[in-house]
Amino acid sequence: MSIIIAILVFGIIIAIHEAGHFFAAKACGVKVNEFALGMGPAIFKFKKGETTYALRILPIGGFCSMEGEDDESSDERAFGNKPVWKRIIIVVAGAVMNLILGFILLICMVTSDDAITSTTIHSFENDNAVSHSTGLEAGDKIIKINGMRIFTATDISYQLQNDDDGVFEMVVDRGGEKVTLPKVQLGKTDNMIHIDFIVVGEKITFVSTMKEATAQFGTYSRLIWISLADLVRGKYGLNDLSGPVGIVDVIGDVVESQRDEESHKIDWDALLTQILNIAAFITINLGIFNLLPLPALDGGRLVFLIIEGIRRKKIPPEKEGMVHLIGLGLLMLLMIVITVKDVMHLF
Repeated sequence: MSIIIAILVFGIIIAIHEAGHFFAAKACGVKVNEFALGMGPAIFKFKKGETTYALRILPIGGFCSMEGEDDESSDERAFGNKPVWKRIIIVVAGAVMNLILGFILLICMVTSDDAITSTTIHSFENDNAVSHSTGLEAGDKIIKINGMRIFTATDISYQLQNDDDGVFEMVVDRGGEKVTLPKVQLGKTDNMIHIDFIVVGEKITFVSTMKEATAQFGTYSRLIWISLADLVRGKYGLNDLSGPVGIVDVIGDVVESQRDEESHKIDWDALLTQILNIAAFITINLGIFNLLPLPALDGGRLVFLIIEGIRRKKIPPEKEGMVHLIGLGLLMLLMIVITVKDVMHLF
C-alpha cells in the first residue's frame, strides 16, 4: 500500500511539474517534441499533433522535451529562438506549478480535519505544568519561541523539538499586548521535548481555511530553507537525507500508525490528512529546490537566462548543455548514494 501511495504521490507531483513547462511552452509558441512521465523505456506512447506523449517504466521523474532546448535549431518555434522573457516563464513554470499544487493540497489537508490547530493556549496537562508555572496562561497566543516567529502549530512543534538545550523563551499575545515570558526548561522524554499544554481548535470556515493554508505554506517554505541552511552548515549529514525509497518507508510508517491494533482496520480519514501533509511538503520542497541556482535544475537554467538577458548575448547551447550534463551526473550520483543508504536502512 505504501508503494502504491508513493507512486501516486510522485506521479501527481511530477505530472504537475512537467505540465507547467508543457503548457507554458505551448502558450509561448515553443514546439514540444515529447512529454513524458517516468524515466527509462516507454511502457506505451502515442503521438498527437507534433508532440509524442509517453509513460515510462521508472516513476522517478519526467521531462518535457522542447525543440532547440539544448542545441541549435533553425526552427523559429525552437526554445532557443524565443525571447529571454518567454524562456524564463517556461523554465520557472514547473516549480511555480509545484508551489500552487502545494497550496491546494494544504487547503485539502485543512478541510479534511475536524478543526484547525491554532497557536492559542486552551489548557494545560495538569496544574503543575512547567510551561504554566512560567506565566503562560490559557488564552495566550504564542507569537515567538526563542526569537522565531510562530505562524502555525507546526512552528511550535518544530521549535520545541529541534532545540539543543531545552531552554525556551516565549513571547505571547495576551489581550492585544505582547508579553515576554521568563525562560523555561521543559522536560524531555526519550530525547523529545514534553509539551505540557493544549492549544485551541478553531472552526473550519472559508476564511480560516485560506488563512491556515497560507500560514502552513509559509511554515513549510521556511522549514525547507532552514533545513537547507543547516545542511550547508553541517548540522545535517548524508544520513539525514532521504530519497524515494526513504519516503516510501515514511509513508509505510504513516499507514501503520493509522491502523487499529485490534481490528487492523485503517482510519482512512486520518491517513488521508497525513498523506496530504506529506504530499504538500514534498511538492513545495521540489518547487523550492528546483529554483536553486544549481546546474541541471530549473534554477540553473534560469541563471543562464538572466546572464543572457544582462549581456544581451546568447551563451552557446553546447557549453550550457555541458554544464547541465555535469550537474545532472552529480545529482544522479547523489541520488544513487541516498537510495543505497535508504535501502540499507530498511534492513
